[in-house]
Amino acid sequence: MKRFTFLHSRLKAVCTLAVFMFAVVSFASAQDENGEDLKETLQRLSEDAAKSYVRPVVSAFGSNLNGGWFHKAPPAKIFSLDLELGLKGMGTFFPEDREYKHFSTSGKFQFNSEQAREIVLNTIGLGLPQAEEDALVDQITDMEFTVGISGATIIGESDDYITINFSGGDITFTHPLGGTQTETVDPMVITLEGIGGLGDILADISFLPFAAPQVGIGTILGTRAVFRYIPEIEIPGVDVTEDIGAFSWFGWGVQHNPGVFFPTPLPLDISVGFFKQTLKVGDIFEANTTAYGLTVSKQLGTGAFNITPYAGYLIEKSEMHFTYDFVVDDEEFEIDFTLEGENKSRITLGLSLRLLLFNINADYNIGNYNSITVGFMFAI
Repeated sequence: MKRFTFLHSRLKAVCTLAVFMFAVVSFASAQDENGEDLKETLQRLSEDAAKSYVRPVVSAFGSNLNGGWFHKAPPAKIFSLDLELGLKGMGTFFPEDREYKHFSTSGKFQFNSEQAREIVLNTIGLGLPQAEEDALVDQITDMEFTVGISGATIIGESDDYITINFSGGDITFTHPLGGTQTETVDPMVITLEGIGGLGDILADISFLPFAAPQVGIGTILGTRAVFRYIPEIEIPGVDVTEDIGAFSWFGWGVQHNPGVFFPTPLPLDISVGFFKQTLKVGDIFEANTTAYGLTVSKQLGTGAFNITPYAGYLIEKSEMHFTYDFVVDDEEFEIDFTLEGENKSRITLGLSLRLLLFNINADYNIGNYNSITVGFMFAI
């Protein structure tokens, strides 16, 4: 179960990087009431439990990553100097029409020796000699059971501990003196003490914040390029290489205004765009996103003082890949799974304001998960 804790820790670390840049408390340095971080939590959860635990942030995280790429279409010019450097902030709202702080599901789970002995001792009237009890405990730890799993998601309440609903059954084990023996163990609900959500951090917010450093450069033949990049960095209070592994982030995109080839200027700037990025934390977490679509904008004013309304439509995809070790006693089982975000497309409506050497923008994004984006860029 330690591997699930490991995943918990890594996802918390990723959120830390984002929220740290946004000057709010991060998941990476956060701990539950027993001092466990995401890594330690995930290592105590099986794959089915881990998927349910992290699923609520997958769509919101992917929505954030796909946001903020543009705040205008590039001009229909053969060449113009258009350089921007700054920060984009995003916030994706969790849907109000669904439960995202608590989950209930069924799946596979393997008990450790402490939990297995708790199951045996809970069975009324079993009263086995110590050697037979030990053999039964060993057999239970060697088996994988289909169980009910429920409790807090990563953004749930910290005291809503994850519980494993074991339905009981007949267990056949090897008798210490030879042969086999079958015993019936009673149903039992096992509480994973200390394995809850990060509600102490996120209790009062209904959205997931994020931030992205961004550089835009253009325009050549009506084409503008945009980049996101963060090298390996150290977060205050967190050793990147020891606690969360090497962190890297690279994203790129292009916008092209086909109006550059039209003999008559269009009344609006129109562009097609493609954007892609990869964010990695060590060898346990990787997020990949892709988005492409149309952007329309109209600059009102000239030079260093102008207002630009803009709108866009993007088809998008986001995936989060998790790899960690689920630990049962001293045995490790590699867990590897990918979850896909629910956002498949978005409509963006926004306004950009240019004041001398600064460009400020804000927009609202409508999709399966709605979000907002704000940007503050130094512009030339």
